[in-house]
Amino acid sequence: MGIIVWLIVGGVVGWLASIIMRTNAQQGILLNVIVGIVGALLAGFIISPLIGVGTINEGITVASFLVSLVGAIILLAIVNLFRRGSVR
Repeated sequence: MGIIVWLIVGGVVGWLASIIMRTNAQQGILLNVIVGIVGALLAGFIISPLIGVGTINEGITVASFLVSLVGAIILLAIVNLFRRGSVR
């Protein structure tokens, strides 16, 4: 059941992050899911302990969703920085 939750939340988080970073037209649904899962994973390891918020594995809350979204946005910013030489 955890993998299904990761795929659904990862897809939504990746899609929202790609809209915010204006890369939605460049990436498909698979890349949205990958960005969302990897961003949520990085945010769970780095951001969650700093601010004391649980991860998606501990339960889907607004705070854990926002932390995952921030992680995905940071991941897309890093990818854009290497790909284009600028964040946007």
